[in-house]
Amino acid sequence: MMKLALPQAVRVVEVGPRDGLQNEKVHIPTEQKIRFIELLAEAGLPVVEATSFVSPRAIPQLGDAGVVMAGLKRLSGTDYPVLVPNVKGMERALQAGVRSIAVFTAASESFTRHNINASIAQSLENFRPVLEMAQREGIAARGYISTVFGCPYEGAVNPRKVLEVARALLDMGVGELSLGDTIGVATPNQVVEVLDLLCGEGQIEMARLAVHFHDTRGTALANVLMALQMGVRTVDAAAGGLGGCPYAPGASGNLATEDLVYMLNGMGIATGVDLEKVVAATRFIAPLLDHAPASKYYQAWQASCM
Repeated sequence: MMKLALPQAVRVVEVGPRDGLQNEKVHIPTEQKIRFIELLAEAGLPVVEATSFVSPRAIPQLGDAGVVMAGLKRLSGTDYPVLVPNVKGMERALQAGVRSIAVFTAASESFTRHNINASIAQSLENFRPVLEMAQREGIAARGYISTVFGCPYEGAVNPRKVLEVARALLDMGVGELSLGDTIGVATPNQVVEVLDLLCGEGQIEMARLAVHFHDTRGTALANVLMALQMGVRTVDAAAGGLGGCPYAPGASGNLATEDLVYMLNGMGIATGVDLEKVVAATRFIAPLLDHAPASKYYQAWQASCM
């Protein structure tokens, strides 16, 4: 029997509390956000992206970032990174005792301008002092690249633009890159094309790459499977399939953590994540939303309880 080249273990990065909740229309009370993060950490997730130190005017939902980080009971086995857009956000994050950050740009000029009102080059320059501060403080930094596989304004994105942005972020000191399918258009062959370019011609170590798929067209798990066969070992996901993108019309939520962990469990790939505890976290946050969680596993679990 032919064997697939699959990893023994995968590191799951939970992005629900930040990338998921930031797009919710209803206000989520601070205490509930904190408990949601704690439940996810208790599920064994090694990374739970907690919040974002952006301006409250830009994203009111995450305007309580400092309070969230102050009230959070942190587990020693979990990292709690936050997104920071600029020096002011970094200063606030440092005051809150943050030890891991992420910065955010895109491979599409139009998306970057709509999202942060800057060109890609300007966004990278804005990150330079932030990443310098992180290096001085010994803080780990991750870089998100959005619209890797397609843009809501420009359509197809040239993989060479992804490589250009990736190299710029790495040269500035980012330790890990998360490749985002912001509008959920990627198919497995595109995953191969992008990863092959970045790790082949670009000579970027596969260990420094993560994938971040939205499930808008139902291809997220197929794309993850292809990425794993290519050598990726870090996958982003959001409990309940929370998320979306306010600048990407029609984009549905992130790949659901439950769906990802269920697939990996079934394939004998270790994650260290307790699936039923992730379900418990989704069950906790679900009544606070104005819609049902998109996770297929969660929906099946609910049906089994009726």
